[in-house]
Amino acid sequence: MDLNEIDLLDLDTFVRGVPHEWFTYLRHHAPVYRHPEPAGGPGFWVITRYDDVVQVNRDARTFSSEQERGGVVQLEDLPLDDFNRGGRMMLTMDAPDHTRYRSLVNKGFTPRMIGALGAHIRDITVAILERALERRECDFVVDVAAELPLQVIAELLGVPMEDRHQVFRWSNRMIGSKDPEYAISDEEVRQAQLEMFMYANTLAAERRTNPRDDLVTTLLNADIDGDRLSEMDFNLFFLLLAVAGNETTRNALSHGVHALIQHPNQYRMLVEDPTLVPSATEEILRWASPVMYFRRNVTVDTEVRGQKIKAGDKVTIWYISANRDESVFDGPFRFDIKRSPNEHVAFGGGGEHYCLGANLARMEINIMLEELVKRAPKAELIGEVPRLRSNFVNGLKHLPVRLTPA
Repeated sequence: MDLNEIDLLDLDTFVRGVPHEWFTYLRHHAPVYRHPEPAGGPGFWVITRYDDVVQVNRDARTFSSEQERGGVVQLEDLPLDDFNRGGRMMLTMDAPDHTRYRSLVNKGFTPRMIGALGAHIRDITVAILERALERRECDFVVDVAAELPLQVIAELLGVPMEDRHQVFRWSNRMIGSKDPEYAISDEEVRQAQLEMFMYANTLAAERRTNPRDDLVTTLLNADIDGDRLSEMDFNLFFLLLAVAGNETTRNALSHGVHALIQHPNQYRMLVEDPTLVPSATEEILRWASPVMYFRRNVTVDTEVRGQKIKAGDKVTIWYISANRDESVFDGPFRFDIKRSPNEHVAFGGGGEHYCLGANLARMEINIMLEELVKRAPKAELIGEVPRLRSNFVNGLKHLPVRLTPA
């Protein structure tokens, strides 16, 4: 293999599977690599080693997320108007704005608020699994893995249950627009965003009149030193939570159950010893790496591992590669639910952009695994497992399984 064979912009490659052989080659031969872009594009840096990913992730002064600098999460340079219509998303801010904004929305994610959801998440999980077990055969992605975070997000936001599948459809349209199954035009992507904003506005107006004990009411009332969320700030956060909170947990659960079915000895270990669930959850997060990379933009000339990087350059940090770094993880391509230590970077490797919903995601995965192995001591794959056409979201579209009830 040589560097000319590596094309991280080729989405069809990711349909066939994560190109781990490319990332392994890069970690060993070009851990800080200037990847070319077509049509005379400026190119972008690819960071693949664990320590470097963590370093870049935590150095927000040098490696910026600010939308004005183009650091808008993904590689494409979006027009500012498409991303900044009178409000800002937390993903595209640096301190001090990010710190102030996060302080506002943190009020909806305190340990008390998340902990109070535990019993209800278990009720939701049991109901979802029992419906799947009645049929014995199901599409685990659509019928189980997608349903749990959807219903939890609906509960958190106070979205009526009858609206949850509309939120799911908006989410798919925005994330999967380059996948043939969900393929839509850029105009339709913007329409999905607009429809979600309108829905968020309607929900906010209703909560201002009839406040409840839910996240929407908490966010609308949040006040830090006189700062409050603007209408568009709220809309963008609603979009972020609905998409990120849905897609990432859905894909972690889907990859996790797929891995357990492919490693039946690990599934049996969980059935026989459910106390392994917390460590299994961490291994699933490492194995799945639901978000494969994030982008940053360089603010000043700098250097990473001897490579000179100039101000204005685009940098991508590949969590999917860091989580397979041989220098950090023993046997990184071995799925091991007893793995310890397991300091994966599925939630971002620290820093100010560490995933706001990490504890909620862990709770959802833990509860799903506990209830699944209790109710279905055996699970089998009964069909093909198509992947999402994306180099950003590590997604499974379908997972046909047969569940054998206890």
